[in-house]
Amino acid sequence: MGYACINETLANQKPKVYTGRSMIKRTFLEKGIEYASDLGLQNCKDLFTIIRWNNEHDFKFFRITSNLFPWSSEYKLSDLPDYTEICNILSDIGTYVTDNDIRITSHPGPFNVLTSPHPHVVDNCIVDLSIHGEVFDLMGLSRTPYNKINIHIGGVYGDKISAMDRFCKSFQRLPESVKSRLTVENDDKATMYSVQDLYNGVYKVIGIPIVFDYHHHAFCPGELSEQEALELSMTTWGDIVPVVHYSESRQREYEDPKIRPQAHSDYIIDDIRTYGHKLDIVVEAKAKEMAVCNWRHKKRPSSAVKI
Repeated sequence: MGYACINETLANQKPKVYTGRSMIKRTFLEKGIEYASDLGLQNCKDLFTIIRWNNEHDFKFFRITSNLFPWSSEYKLSDLPDYTEICNILSDIGTYVTDNDIRITSHPGPFNVLTSPHPHVVDNCIVDLSIHGEVFDLMGLSRTPYNKINIHIGGVYGDKISAMDRFCKSFQRLPESVKSRLTVENDDKATMYSVQDLYNGVYKVIGIPIVFDYHHHAFCPGELSEQEALELSMTTWGDIVPVVHYSESRQREYEDPKIRPQAHSDYIIDDIRTYGHKLDIVVEAKAKEMAVCNWRHKKRPSSAVKI
């Protein structure tokens, strides 16, 4: 079991340890690549601190931020003034995670839409995903879905079949550093993409794995039960342990009907239904590592992580 991006324990200490240093566009235009480089370097240093903390507290699975380098679409990473030091840190992280059997993944943001009928949107998506692939290469991570770069495929645009066809064609334009790692995830709206849709319209065409999201499936099941959808997604991973996402409804957690039901909970209340399968689980609860620690303590007191 792992968590995503922010370590609440380290982010709330002084000095703060986090990887979300960024800036608004005006600041970038004023301070330029030198400031972007400094922020990126600090983010990389703190990423290593978080990963070491994870290892010391028995977290062998972590989704890193997609924003290590502010405004990275506006320059080449190799042009950063601190590029050499950044490369050394990322290489050291890669060696550390390999030596300690830690799985690293990422989840680029929702603006990455390969289904778009608008060429500039697809072009921007390819740029952003390529940066993710470059960072993973600098870390020396495997060019396999073990180190996945996961996205939602994007909008339906009135025709789900045509949209998935555009996705598969746009996929061919990606560099190998991305194509070899890319995975897709089911959506949380009934009009969007279920596991069944992704299996038939994406996996069968280009063969990339499907990340099963339990919470999303409740809102977009297609014709499959939870177990059927999970097990169908698992068949797309070959000999790599599948990744799944798990969270619960914040509305249910707080018994507040005003909360959007798709919103993620802070903690995990229920059992995680693996149906006897071996899975690597990204816990997407808002309390991050604390949610996992709390769940471990409830379910397996003898192996609870103490912070």
